[in-house]
Amino acid sequence: MSKIKLGQRPQNFKHTVKFPMLDGSEGSIEISYIYRTRSEFGKFIDEVFAESKEERPEDDDFSWTKLMEKTGTANAGYVMRAVDGWNLDVPFAIEHVQQLADELPAAVTAIMDTYRNAITQGRLGN
Repeated sequence: MSKIKLGQRPQNFKHTVKFPMLDGSEGSIEISYIYRTRSEFGKFIDEVFAESKEERPEDDDFSWTKLMEKTGTANAGYVMRAVDGWNLDVPFAIEHVQQLADELPAAVTAIMDTYRNAITQGRLGN
């Protein structure tokens, strides 16, 4: 067992995130997450929700296209603030995270859920 030393926090931590592909197979991406304490994660989530409220126009006509674009953009923004790298064959950049959110939304959801579970519950895995 590892000896616990409080106050020696990591800058990041890696995890292989698994998610269902459209054909029913399982995909995976190794993600390097930015470490946050639980209280820092709470502040992070408050900031994410505050930004999403600011982006919602009150008198906007409903459109599924606009909803999907906004959701993908918001999720990509979350990932950009929670992750500092991945093992895909494209650079970790906003345009590629948005492409991932558009093409494989389950991957982005899994990346976000894994981060939340790791920070709030202190564990990774099933």
